[in-house]
Amino acid sequence: MTRSALIVAHGQPSDPEPPEAEMAEMAREVARKLPGWRIGSATLAAPESLKLALQSLENPLIFPFFMADGWFIRTLLPRRLAEAGAPEARVLTPFGLLPETADLAVAVLAGALAARGWRPDETTLVLAAHGSGRSPHPAAAARALQAAISAHLAFAGCRLGFIEEAPELVEVAENAGPRALCLPLFVARWGHVEDDIPAALHAAGFQGATLPPLGTDGRAARLIARAIAAA
Repeated sequence: MTRSALIVAHGQPSDPEPPEAEMAEMAREVARKLPGWRIGSATLAAPESLKLALQSLENPLIFPFFMADGWFIRTLLPRRLAEAGAPEARVLTPFGLLPETADLAVAVLAGALAARGWRPDETTLVLAAHGSGRSPHPAAAARALQAAISAHLAFAGCRLGFIEEAPELVEVAENAGPRALCLPLFVARWGHVEDDIPAALHAAGFQGATLPPLGTDGRAARLIARAIAAA
């Protein structure tokens, strides 16, 4: 029997097709690491995407490619699954809450420091996260990652700022100095990463280096494959 899984991301409502293509490529990459599995993808922003993907897979596990289990995971995704005829589908732990994701963040930051010849205790880290005005869970997930990073890398400062709640990114990024790293705690290079984060950093006079969003790291597909296989 062929096992199957569906990777679901938020996508980009203003322009849903590019994220759909990116997620399809992610699904292909994960499938290459899971022989015997069928891996599909869908975004919630693209109309009918989830429904069509479910029609092509038999009882798939649902892997949320999200950084937290906020409103989208707790409310919207179950509703969409029910509307698509899969109310009993098993939803796995979101990407951002996996212990391995914290390990990935540490590895990404250690690599960024090494590439620049910087010591963590001489470097300020700015974590850029989404946050939410209607759920405490996104902020809690970001703070858990902040704590995990701080437990492994002793930065001179480890600051966490949000797009949609306080403290705002522009506030925490101020006076970070030239030896600073900004890591976006996002799964992809979509709306907020392309627009809001650069705007906030510019307004703050941020002089450091901005790293790619955590979920775009090349090791993310292997992490997702392992999470699916373990389930």
